[in-house]
Amino acid sequence: MSDLSWLPRESGLKDHHLWSEDLFSDEAPGVMYEKKPIMDPKGEAVEGLYSAWITLNNPIQYNSYTTDMVKAVIAGFHRASADSSVVACIFTAMGDKAFCTGGNTKEYAEYYATRPNEYGLYMDLFNQMVDTILFCKKPTICRVNGMRVAGGQEIGMACDTTISSDLAIFGQAGPKHGSAPDGGSSDFLPWMLPMELAMWNCVSCEMWSAYKMKRLGLISKCVPVIKDGDEWVRNPGIEVDNYLADGEIVYGEPKTGDAAKEARAYLKTAKIDFELLDKEIDKILWTYTNLFPGCLIKSIEGIRLKKKAFWDQAKVINRHWLAANMSGEAFLGFTAFNTKKITGQDTIDFIEYRRRLAAGDPVDTELKAAVLGTPKE
Repeated sequence: MSDLSWLPRESGLKDHHLWSEDLFSDEAPGVMYEKKPIMDPKGEAVEGLYSAWITLNNPIQYNSYTTDMVKAVIAGFHRASADSSVVACIFTAMGDKAFCTGGNTKEYAEYYATRPNEYGLYMDLFNQMVDTILFCKKPTICRVNGMRVAGGQEIGMACDTTISSDLAIFGQAGPKHGSAPDGGSSDFLPWMLPMELAMWNCVSCEMWSAYKMKRLGLISKCVPVIKDGDEWVRNPGIEVDNYLADGEIVYGEPKTGDAAKEARAYLKTAKIDFELLDKEIDKILWTYTNLFPGCLIKSIEGIRLKKKAFWDQAKVINRHWLAANMSGEAFLGFTAFNTKKITGQDTIDFIEYRRRLAAGDPVDTELKAAVLGTPKE
């Protein structure tokens, strides 16, 4: 007997989502969740199959994430992971200036600074955000529409693949602004870059171009996003040494002097168009769509395990240090950045700070006042 219709079976699908859609919002600051149809090479929608777009929506603050946004990112990746109609996740942001510049400095300075226990609870959420990206049962693509800096760099590196605007810059901010890149960069960068370059990128707080990161292998591809009439214009702020046959730039460093000023002036009026960026996303999605889903995610997780090995080693102990640091250098660093419009400077006086520490001065109100600067006239 080949008919198994007699077997008792439940009908319908169970809901495996932990959170409702109430966490998502079109209002800024927030996170948007949207399912978009998979597009075939002819540009036609494939019925019943989607990509899930998790979009940071805080462009006024360069898409820095608030506590509520962190919770929504977790919910978004979990929702996509549990949706069998979703082929892959796209992690991106609103606007053309930034993918993400990390945690919301205003919230850090005005709430979490000097509240280490509260920041520890926040870091539990942050760690879960990275975990949820790494555990997602769908391929994850970071669509970089602008700066990917500090915590933004870290959550971006948690994704499987990065496709970037060629205007984007990448880097860390921790040691310059009172923290350490322990939300993933000190774990992922040594796995993704040569050790000495990982070291320098972590501690120097230099910003590196998308072309440089493509050459070093941190990202998969960067494409032009400036359109002048019918022509695509490469990032005018980058010195181009030479091109590969397909038009990829081999090496690119930022221009300096008058050339840099001219590039900045041009960018102020340039038309930004993400058409080529999204075409690259569609190509990847089409590749994924035409693979066995079980074999695809097993293959991806085989690579992720190596990233997770580094991340899991340190994420808990880093959580405790980052919390404790909120009563020390983090207070100074985040407060300086948050009050830059008042004092005219976004960092403390590092020389004075080091001198006072060398003299054995306590980190009291007097020291803090001396290194934070004073209001402008």
